[in-house]
Amino acid sequence: MTTQSSTTPRVALVTGGSRGIGRQITRQLAADGFAVAVGYAGNKEAAEEVVREIEAAGGAAFAAGADVAEEAEVAAVFDLAEARYGGIDAVVHAAGRMPLSPIAELDLAELDSLYRTNIRGTFVVDQQAARRLRPGGALVNFSSSIVGLAFPGYGAYAASKGAVEALTLVLARELRGRDVTVNTVAPGPTATELFLDGKDEETVARLAAQPPLERLGTPEDIASVVSFLVGPAGRWVNGQVLRANGGII
Repeated sequence: MTTQSSTTPRVALVTGGSRGIGRQITRQLAADGFAVAVGYAGNKEAAEEVVREIEAAGGAAFAAGADVAEEAEVAAVFDLAEARYGGIDAVVHAAGRMPLSPIAELDLAELDSLYRTNIRGTFVVDQQAARRLRPGGALVNFSSSIVGLAFPGYGAYAASKGAVEALTLVLARELRGRDVTVNTVAPGPTATELFLDGKDEETVARLAAQPPLERLGTPEDIASVVSFLVGPAGRWVNGQVLRANGGII
């Protein structure tokens, strides 16, 4: 991990930064030289552990809790990042929920809760990002390759992520002239604790065999894609959905 080479480092805010893919993204962006606001919903201890890792390696970070669907709470996290570091250059919205159920059996209260986090939450975070990102900045949302794969049991989740993909392109066009990119990363099956929970070895092996590369993705794979999108090499990628899934079709 590199230390900051300037008194005014680039600044990233990552929602869902305390675990899984989001946790690895915070580590990667800190290694890239960003000061990082580690957003979390409920697991303060895990978020603070990430902060300690980053600081021990010479980086700058702080943890900030918020319900992504609550405008005032999200705005407060942006306020903290701006107060500490002077502005925000990258927003990575990795927070989300993934309850699974056949469409015919899904409790509609669960549907409402899912949509509140995955759709309203994305809208709230994106709205703050659109207002606050500095020129040269980048917003990265998260969808899922399940939108195209359409596995049974993922109906509500896939629908929520389809909304994220639509929002991404609209916002990229609305930010014309701002020098801010807006993209979405759509991972395939990725070996996180959340993904592996409840799956037997046969199911995991079957999913791992689907990509031509014949393995599950890793959080590091996805974090590298985000690193590209928010870095100088990714400035000409805008309004896109990058399906980081090893070639599953």
